[in-house]
Amino acid sequence: MSDLIRIFSDRGDLAHLALFLWASAASAGLLFALRELSAASRRFDDFVRELQRFNRTAHRRAENTKEDLD
Repeated sequence: MSDLIRIFSDRGDLAHLALFLWASAASAGLLFALRELSAASRRFDDFVRELQRFNRTAHRRAENTKEDLD
């Protein structure tokens, strides 16, 4: 990494190096945010699926209880 900085500083392109580092950090931040958003979406999907399963089970139990009372 120090060789890369030395090459840029010898040519006087420190602004380009700073821009490259900023763009790299911004891209890494975006990738991290997208990965976290994807994981949150997956967790929410799992939650909704479990809620649907719970509601289906509760509905069946309510119907069975109603039939037993009749």
